[in-house]
Amino acid sequence: MAAAVQRTSNKTAASEQADEDHSDISALIARLTAEVDQTACEKARSIQQITNQMKMLALNALIESSRAGAQGAGFAVVAQEVRSVGQRVETISKELETQLTKRTANLMQSIEKMTERARGERMVDLALNAIELIDRNLYERTCDVRWWATDSAVVDCAADPTPANVSHVAKRLAVILRAYTVYLDLWLCDLNGHVLASARSDRYDVKGASVASTRWFSDALKLRSGDDYVAGDIERQPLLGNAPVATYCASVREGGDANGKPLGVLAIHFDWETQARAIVQGVRVDDDKARVLLVDSNFRVIASSDGQGLLTEHVPLAINGKSSGVYKDRSGTQVAFHLTPGYETYGGLGWFGVIVR
Repeated sequence: MAAAVQRTSNKTAASEQADEDHSDISALIARLTAEVDQTACEKARSIQQITNQMKMLALNALIESSRAGAQGAGFAVVAQEVRSVGQRVETISKELETQLTKRTANLMQSIEKMTERARGERMVDLALNAIELIDRNLYERTCDVRWWATDSAVVDCAADPTPANVSHVAKRLAVILRAYTVYLDLWLCDLNGHVLASARSDRYDVKGASVASTRWFSDALKLRSGDDYVAGDIERQPLLGNAPVATYCASVREGGDANGKPLGVLAIHFDWETQARAIVQGVRVDDDKARVLLVDSNFRVIASSDGQGLLTEHVPLAINGKSSGVYKDRSGTQVAFHLTPGYETYGGLGWFGVIVR
């Protein structure tokens, strides 16, 4: 799992660096455009001040020329021409200011839209990163359960659950659990749905409990071979202190053979809340108020970076038949989402990675 997570992390880091570079360029262009707009307006106002002075001088010259009578007639012509030139310069200055302001405003809007689009694309990438990380993690859980279901101690106990075999498999499951700390417990069940042995009997009293009514057990009985598995949605498990778990099952078969006769069911309970929270909190979003979420196929929150809404909150995703996208809801909140792509033989359960900011 570490290698897969590291590859994804490296890819994400490169993507984030590219996004940051793009954001820096956009910010630079926006700043320079704002500076050009400010400079243009300032210079236009300076020109207008000068033309106002020219017009005032021309007006004073006309007044003085009228007092001079016939001797000032020639000077009056010059003063009138200066006044006319000042008026034309003022008109050009106003037109220049209007056009520059309009064009820089359009440019600023384009930059803002481009930045918003880039931010949205980055959020979709982060949503994909979140769901990809969990997919790779859960793929390994499907490998674990199929492998451990062939363990000789597991097979022997399922075939003949004598006290000695039960004791032996319980010790074996405990050894596995100590090495794989991402699980809360491992259960070996018979075909009637009774727990024969568990890995953590000192903490959870589950031996002899019936799980026959659970969906994951019913689905496990329908598995066609030892190569198949059951991946359950997130649920709270009463026998494990009501902790939220992801349960994975494989059938235990005679001789550990994939096509052997079914003998029992091995169920492993992934410590969902702890592991999933580490993933969503590890997604780097440049907004402290943004939420990174995992939601199931019913849009129920199954993990959140702020720890809120677990298994109780529903996010009204407007996916409109798309596997990924970004949009703003009625409140102006930006929402990005990406459907699980699955990983290797793990096809996913229709979950989504979601970023809300």
